[in-house]
Amino acid sequence: MIVTISNSQLSATISTLGAELISLVKNNKNYIWQVDETYWNKTSPVLFPIVGRLKNDSFTYNGNSYQLPRHGFARNMEFSFEKRSDSQVIFELNETEESKVNYPFDFKLFLAYTLMNNELVIEYFVRNQSDDELLFSIGAHPAFAIEGNFENHSLQFNNSDIFETNHLENESFNDKRTLVETENNTIQLNYSLFDKDALVFKHLKSNEVNLKYQDKNILKVNFDNFPYLGIWTKQNAPFLCIEPWSGLADNGNHNGNLEDKEGINHLPAGEDFLRAIRIEVLE
Repeated sequence: MIVTISNSQLSATISTLGAELISLVKNNKNYIWQVDETYWNKTSPVLFPIVGRLKNDSFTYNGNSYQLPRHGFARNMEFSFEKRSDSQVIFELNETEESKVNYPFDFKLFLAYTLMNNELVIEYFVRNQSDDELLFSIGAHPAFAIEGNFENHSLQFNNSDIFETNHLENESFNDKRTLVETENNTIQLNYSLFDKDALVFKHLKSNEVNLKYQDKNILKVNFDNFPYLGIWTKQNAPFLCIEPWSGLADNGNHNGNLEDKEGINHLPAGEDFLRAIRIEVLE
């Protein structure tokens, strides 16, 4: 089912399958890319309860072994929803007997989509429903439509940073890092940046990034309190993913224990976790 919210400036559509953002429209222009399976079959999947790929697609917890696919299962599950107003909808997902076969935790996952003026605010809320700590990762993966020449686009960050990307090899980190060339905290885009998968930044001071076409601001993504940021596209694809993460793919040397996973969140029993991204349309 597709749910629509709107205000005087924007409208957004979200699917109950995966609580996935399908469109974000202003003045008849959609800022979310439309699926072309030649390149990719998603628009903005929710990454939960892991981000990226586990080593051997598995983890161990309390002496037992479990299997999880890349980015977890939430993106392929049907969410329930409550439309609070014309401009807000809240989606909910709970553990099931099926999910506990591969992820032995009790949880509630809420996603709230709220339009405020020219912004879409997406809140990621996790509640630990169990008597033990909840171990999880969560991340955003919105794909923004790129019109015109990809290389005329750039990403401008709001702080002076060392833009050191962490290399992925077969979707696992390999401890190699390189500096991405920047000028005035701006990365000029070209497809060769993604020859070895995503750019992954672990230690940014920035919490906002503008997507620009030449000197024109298109949109801004605020990712305050997300410790990691991924940037990704496919060769010649007309989209760019800006991905705030609270979690990471495994390192190739990881021992497999979920408790020891880099970037994993340890949420105590009965407690809540909240993060939000803000997508501001600037045109």
